[in-house]
Amino acid sequence: MDHLEDLKKCINSILKSTYTNYEIIIVENNSKKEETFAYYKELERNHRNIKVVKMKIQEFNYSKIVNYGVKQAEGRYIVMLNNDIELLTPDWLEQMLMYVQKENIGICGARLYFSDNSIQHAGVTIGIRGLAGHKYRAFEKDKFSEKDSISYIQDLSAVTAACFMVKKEDYEKVLGFDEKLKVAFNDVDFCLKIRKQNQLIVYNPFIEAYHYESKSRGEDTENKEKQERFAREYAIFVKRWYRTIGKGDPYFNINYRLDTDIPQINYNKIH
Repeated sequence: MDHLEDLKKCINSILKSTYTNYEIIIVENNSKKEETFAYYKELERNHRNIKVVKMKIQEFNYSKIVNYGVKQAEGRYIVMLNNDIELLTPDWLEQMLMYVQKENIGICGARLYFSDNSIQHAGVTIGIRGLAGHKYRAFEKDKFSEKDSISYIQDLSAVTAACFMVKKEDYEKVLGFDEKLKVAFNDVDFCLKIRKQNQLIVYNPFIEAYHYESKSRGEDTENKEKQERFAREYAIFVKRWYRTIGKGDPYFNINYRLDTDIPQINYNKIH
């Protein structure tokens, strides 16, 4: 919605991809500025593989927006991509397809950075900070080496939908994103549904991008309305997945602390 500069940065980074057999679907929701629609016309005029679909919604609902976008897609593979993503890896699509085309892999996600080059996303761990959180969040990327776990391709419980690939048939099989989860936990919920289909979730650190997180929508704590909406979605997620949360993340060492975003040994648990 009217975040033109963010969108331009995102689209321009996609257009540099080394894999070219793709379509871009922009889900337009409630923009009002003339320059936004002028840009849409320019894109559709100059790029046959770019399509703008319009959707009017009273209240921001990420799940509803992406479900609508997927219905318009013609490809066998779907990439979720926020408008505040700027891709850094030219062969990112090949890197995702390399895994998602396998029968036992449902999703492939990426390594994302804040604008200051600290880690925004390196996979999601169930149980971090009470429910689910991004590993290594806000830590400087230069602090890690190629020998650290953050630098390894690995199976995880979830990855962020700000940038991930999934087979369209798998997306439809689990009925897409839950529209009751308008903003919070919808991607973790989706990943856990995919995992229940005996499909793996892969984190690929060789796909890199900037994610200017929540730049166009704002934070969940900035006003009372967003706080109340977050609380409702928190309750839905816990009620649905409390057994999974209680068992602990199968990809997280039980000797590590859950009150921090970077894996640290919990010495109180070691006997």
